[in-house]
Amino acid sequence: MPISIRIGNQDLTVDVSSLGAEMQALTSSDGRSWLWTGDAAFWTGRSPILFPIVGKAPDDKIAIDGTVYPMAQHGFARRSQFAVAASTETMCRFELVASDATRAVYPFDFQLAVVHAVEGRALTVTAEVTNRDPKPMPFGLGFHSAFAWPLPGASGREHIVTLDNEGEPALVRLEGGLINPAALPSPFDAGRLVLDHGMFEQDAMIFPSGAGEGLRYGAEGGPAMQFHFENLPNLALWTKPGAPFLCVEPWHGTAAEAGASSELSKRPSTTILAPGAVASFAFTVEIPQ
Repeated sequence: MPISIRIGNQDLTVDVSSLGAEMQALTSSDGRSWLWTGDAAFWTGRSPILFPIVGKAPDDKIAIDGTVYPMAQHGFARRSQFAVAASTETMCRFELVASDATRAVYPFDFQLAVVHAVEGRALTVTAEVTNRDPKPMPFGLGFHSAFAWPLPGASGREHIVTLDNEGEPALVRLEGGLINPAALPSPFDAGRLVLDHGMFEQDAMIFPSGAGEGLRYGAEGGPAMQFHFENLPNLALWTKPGAPFLCVEPWHGTAAEAGASSELSKRPSTTILAPGAVASFAFTVEIPQ
């Protein structure tokens, strides 16, 4: 059975489940809840970790050196039981290691560690991938956190995503869950995007590059959340139209491109990790007072 660990300080409280090492709640000291609740009427996820792929594979299959393996959308980590490796008042570390079940779909010896750490009014979530295999290991890694929309106390206000770099990154869309690589005009204007549920009628908005290393998600004249990303060059924004959440998804790796190779190593932004090497990916979210 999954277990839950609560960490926190005088500013923030975070609940994390051993199932998927997934954050279940993010609450500020004033009682406001910032994370989506996982209502099954819309989507049961809250903040899944995506590994060893982000998004879908053609026919839910990947190829590794020509051998085909079944692989569900977003990989298996989000459905896996992690072990508690360390826990303090303000930090918890969960680990997933290769097993017979994972090797049947992903033939590598790996370790995936997920750390949630609170400092002041900020939460940092770090994913650390170690290749314990004698051969190079391709993978994608992504975060899929869903936050309240509207934000607490901001009902009726416009909600806006503002890129720190003031960029206007090109948009791509999904077709049957796979990337259509044709670049579309950016919905950002000098880094500013006023959110509307109609934007998500065609599924997620994906920005393969150019979104930068940070953004602000906030309500006009109201509460906001500030994000910073490390080693996460791809960005997606997603909700189900009408659902009361917005997923802010920094990734290193995307869904496969439509019509492209099913080889995992050929997917956009795939990491190929040398034997014995470690790769780290992180996002920080701060809730200003």
